[in-house]
Amino acid sequence: MKKRGRKKLKDLHQFCITGSGKQGDYELKGKIWIEGKEGTFLGYGRIALLEKIKQYGSISKAAKALNMSYRQAWRLINSMNRQAGTPFVETQVGGQSGGGTKITEAAEKAIEQFLRIQEDFKKFLEEGIKNFRI
Repeated sequence: MKKRGRKKLKDLHQFCITGSGKQGDYELKGKIWIEGKEGTFLGYGRIALLEKIKQYGSISKAAKALNMSYRQAWRLINSMNRQAGTPFVETQVGGQSGGGTKITEAAEKAIEQFLRIQEDFKKFLEEGIKNFRI
């Protein structure tokens, strides 16, 4: 009997780990996230969710693409919106155009900054492993 349900995707957390690249037998790894007043504000998974919402114009399609429940996606969106003080995600209900979801300019800016920080972190790890000697 064939199992139903979502296709099993690779663990999203493995993608948020940044590595330095091998230096001999070793590699320096780490992951970053931005803490807010409620805990995690931005991290790789939240950025991926925002990018998928931008791509699909739909929370449910974005959640499905990330193998995430719609409820979990909404929980993350609400957390980001509250902590940012300005909405990152806006929804439009029904009407002639059928409604939809979009990310705001504030979200675009946050994505850009987070990805820049992540790139700087990767460079930091690459430099750090160069100096590792036992």
